[in-house]
Amino acid sequence: MFSIHGLLRYDNMELGRDADTGGQIKYVVEQAEALSRHEKVKRVDLFTRMISDKRVSEDYSVPVEEISDKFRIVRIQCGGKKYMRKELLWPHLDEFIDKTIKFIRRQGRYPNIIHGHYPDAGYVGICLSEYFGSPFIYTGHSMGRVKKKRLIHEGMKPEEIQKRFNINQRIETEEEIIKNADLIITSTRQEIEEQYGMYQNKDLARYSVIPPGLNLAAFYSYHVDMMMTANQKSDECILAYGSVVEELRRFFKRPAKPLILALCRADKRKNISGLIHAYGKDKELQAIANLAIFAGIRKNIGEMEENEKEVLTEMLLLMDKYDLYGKMAIPKKHDFTYEVPELYRITAERKGVFVNVALTEPFGLTLIEAAACGLPIVATHDGGPKDILNNCQNGLLVDPTNTDDIAKALKSILIDADTWKDYSINGIKGIHEHYTWDAHINRYLKDLEIFSDGRKPQAICKQQGKIPIGDRLTRLDRFLITDIDNTLLGDEQALDELMDIIKTNSRNIGFGVATGRTVQSAINIFEKNRLIVPDLIISSVGAEMYYRFESFPDKGWQAHISKRWNRDKIKSLLDEFDFLDYQEEETQRQFKISYYMPPDKDRIPKIYEKLTRHKCHCNVIYSHDEFLDILPYRASKGKAVRYLSYKWEIPISNIMVCGDSGNDEEMLTGNTLGLVVGNYQPELSFLKGRKKIHFSSKAYAAGIIDGLQHYGLL
Repeated sequence: MFSIHGLLRYDNMELGRDADTGGQIKYVVEQAEALSRHEKVKRVDLFTRMISDKRVSEDYSVPVEEISDKFRIVRIQCGGKKYMRKELLWPHLDEFIDKTIKFIRRQGRYPNIIHGHYPDAGYVGICLSEYFGSPFIYTGHSMGRVKKKRLIHEGMKPEEIQKRFNINQRIETEEEIIKNADLIITSTRQEIEEQYGMYQNKDLARYSVIPPGLNLAAFYSYHVDMMMTANQKSDECILAYGSVVEELRRFFKRPAKPLILALCRADKRKNISGLIHAYGKDKELQAIANLAIFAGIRKNIGEMEENEKEVLTEMLLLMDKYDLYGKMAIPKKHDFTYEVPELYRITAERKGVFVNVALTEPFGLTLIEAAACGLPIVATHDGGPKDILNNCQNGLLVDPTNTDDIAKALKSILIDADTWKDYSINGIKGIHEHYTWDAHINRYLKDLEIFSDGRKPQAICKQQGKIPIGDRLTRLDRFLITDIDNTLLGDEQALDELMDIIKTNSRNIGFGVATGRTVQSAINIFEKNRLIVPDLIISSVGAEMYYRFESFPDKGWQAHISKRWNRDKIKSLLDEFDFLDYQEEETQRQFKISYYMPPDKDRIPKIYEKLTRHKCHCNVIYSHDEFLDILPYRASKGKAVRYLSYKWEIPISNIMVCGDSGNDEEMLTGNTLGLVVGNYQPELSFLKGRKKIHFSSKAYAAGIIDGLQHYGLL
């Protein structure tokens, strides 16, 4: 399971601390724990981002948090160590994927199911699902198109939305997720129809409505407390109860009055101002009940993110406008593990009401928490609350933009004891019937029965009947990587013999090629000569990496080499040299610019000087006295080989690389096992005598066989 952004830990979740640490965190942790308790589930690993930042607890820097013998939280570092909001994480997700693969390799077992929560984790899930052939499950929690539509309706310009939330990348990723997910789990039918329904790929997905569950050991009816003696409650619960009561007393002139309770993040979407307006304009409602709004955790409003700062400042201004001092509480903090359940029960004891009038509400986890404690609810008529109230019959739906409607609904419950009692009892019963984690997990696992072999059918077809590439590479510790032209090819008899050797030893050694050709050209060569499909294709002189087929690029490599690469600028600078002839368009790639250039010892220095003077960071590769390739400074065949070693933890000293010309030089001079075939170009002569570079007396594929025997890899 993956939930990457926000602050995620098992104990004392800091829900509401910021926009990224909300109900999703609680949902994911409780779902993972409930899954781990089921007898059919062997292990649950919940992956999140590792954070080492003095602004947050040290808990978020613990690499592995063991919750039980079957459940742990695994933290993967990406994008540095500082805490950052989710919109800034996109460029670092490929790093997260690579390091997750390394973690999986060390475990010695691949995941049977991959479940991503929210689009950033959905992107990670898609990629890992491709590598390991595991079914990919997705839970969106909220959707980018819905958010964009709402923000435009609120008056924000599309350019501002893009700049602030990187919304276009999120929506594009969500389209890919919907297209690729094997199962999408939603909490309500409304999510499918009105949220996923806004996407072009909506009809390509398989959906399942499974409402989240609730920890009934924590969220139990207020009646239970009334029947308990003092020594039956835990010390933590007693202290939490006292703390909440004392906190509320600080704000209220008449603390015994019924309580209108709101519990949410300081987010404009939560419509806190609408609730305060409804309460502030209705003197009768003020006389009946106090208002308490727990809007997340804060220390200093002035240091918070702009969205939270605006919401909290408006709360204070409205409190002053309506003179709600002594009637309205806005506490700065609360403990989610112990204090929040007690807060619901205290509100129920005082015959109060829980209210959620968010402008949009995909589900409404706090609504089922309040209901389980016996608290009637007033909720927005948008989204998830419709399903909850339909199942539980425990409150009223309102138009969140109509303050009179909100006030009227609150009063109708607060002043009628029979109505309050009916809603309270209905809520408790409804939660036990519809919203337990046991019921959720049973349905969840039943939906996964179609993946009983731990593989998704399309992955098997796509990977040509082989085991998934991720599963294969995590089991290998040796690799053969060879250039194609004049190295692999050139002697048909020796080539057939080499293919037989590779096939015989395929369980122990991986097979790849590193070539100046484009990936499609390389594939054509293999198909024409009926060769074994390689595990890896490093193409375009190291500008691209693929696994087995063209449609499976290594996105981590792409992200890695893209840093400080400006293709248009470099091409514009080199256009000034009349001795360079731009190659055909089919040879050009996103991360490679190719030219024809006759040999001249003075030309390469001129090219280097010009590119360096204009601060272009790139590799210049000249080969066969004819071909000039310009690549990102992080890209080359040799660097691609080292990246393979890093990502899949295949020892670099166990990788044999084979070549014949100048564009193989950098690949041959690493810490690999180098092999130069007997028909090599004179430009490699200076490597003779180098450690770990074997010059074979045999040409082409026969030289490769000689190298495998020389290094004892077979």
